Amino acid sequence: MQPIRVVVIDDSAFMRKVIGDLLEQDPGIQVVAKGRNGSEAMGLIKKWSPDVVTLDVEMPVMNGLEALATIMKEAPLPVVMLSSLTKQGANETIRALEMGAVDFIPKPSGAISLDLPTIGTEIVQKVKAAAHIKVSRLLQIEEKIKSIHSNWIGADKSPLSYTVAGKKATNEIQAGERSDRLLRKGKIENLIAVGTSTGGPKALQVLLKGIPQNFKGSLVIVQHMPPGFTKSLAQRLNSLCEIEVSEAEDNQVLQEGHAYIAPGNYHMEVKQRTDGEMYISLNQAQPRGGHRPSVDTLFESITHIRHHSKYAIIMTGMGNDGTAGLKKLKETGVRSVIAEDESTCVVFGMPRAAIQAGTVDIIAPLHEISVQLMRCLNC
Repeated sequence: MQPIRVVVIDDSAFMRKVIGDLLEQDPGIQVVAKGRNGSEAMGLIKKWSPDVVTLDVEMPVMNGLEALATIMKEAPLPVVMLSSLTKQGANETIRALEMGAVDFIPKPSGAISLDLPTIGTEIVQKVKAAAHIKVSRLLQIEEKIKSIHSNWIGADKSPLSYTVAGKKATNEIQAGERSDRLLRKGKIENLIAVGTSTGGPKALQVLLKGIPQNFKGSLVIVQHMPPGFTKSLAQRLNSLCEIEVSEAEDNQVLQEGHAYIAPGNYHMEVKQRTDGEMYISLNQAQPRGGHRPSVDTLFESITHIRHHSKYAIIMTGMGNDGTAGLKKLKETGVRSVIAEDESTCVVFGMPRAAIQAGTVDIIAPLHEISVQLMRCLNC
């Protein structure tokens, strides 16, 4: 089997060497070239035709986002971003994932991370996974999704046809709707738990943009992501979606029309008070299957929720996180479980594991998951 051919792009000679050495410790990877900035990246890609590119976000001449836009336009291929753990770095990383990057790796201690070898295994795993992703197919899917969303805008408001054009210019809920939601705080009709990993930021954008503002339910979401990035993800999604999206806080009471994303490095559980009010509980118990937050932990927590309609959604991601939780949900009572179809997954690992375990009721491509969910809720 031919090794995975990688081009490494970073403005630091030290970081180029460290990343290259870490990757080549695996006999299945060959670093064919290294470059200092985005401008050099395009020349190296055309010369070497690599399987994967690792791309630093912050670079002179042509930065990572500019280079990524050019790559996706001229020579689409899997790109794994490397980003510093800063607010700006997190925001740019979320933007890169929207633009077509398949994954990212946070530099543990800034632009020059002497401790990068501590995450060497993660770097190798993500590059190997990226090599199997067909970016050209994903770009075609994205165009299809855009077309479908455009067709929805302005359509008649039937139960399965609703506007997903984004928030109103004022970004405010009307006063009557706000008071009505406050009255329903913690006592919602439907609870939807969502789990995703690699490819999840883009998938969540498509899912949540398909949820109308008057949604009679609350979504709790685990996206595998390190600390510092989930807040930026939530803020970005909140700016694009009709419903309110935020990073979850400990003891936060659930509200209808809201989505809550588990913060990086914290497990998230949903708990219920004696009066039926539901709230979020965060903890730093041991990682499960290498994950904190864990989808299994979230799914298992809602098995204890009483007197509510419960649903679960499992989307793109590596591994099988979520399957054990779905098994318990099926045993204790869940209305429907929806899994993303392989045709739109960046990585089909998590949905595949759930489907093979017999825990899934509906399989749908990404752009139809919100429609399927609304159909379930309108039954």
